[in-house]
Amino acid sequence: MRTADEATRKRILNRLKRARGQLDAVINAVETDGSCREVVTQLSAVSTALDRAGFAIVSTAMQYCIADPEKASKEEDGLSVEELEKLFLSLS
Repeated sequence: MRTADEATRKRILNRLKRARGQLDAVINAVETDGSCREVVTQLSAVSTALDRAGFAIVSTAMQYCIADPEKASKEEDGLSVEELEKLFLSLS
């Protein structure tokens, strides 16, 4: 994430903050005996927000690693394209 431009970083943070708010709503619904529909709806929203943030994070890293693998390896603690692929696949 060190290499993401400010707009990308802001977009990712907004998605993650949205997911955090939705997760708080799930927790609150469970704690207050919310309806199944309410819990599942909020849980789905959390999952979607995390998936989108994860995609943005991985795609940004992939663009950087593919554009300049040597620089990416130095600046991202030795991260290679192969390792990035494994990280991406671990999200699914």
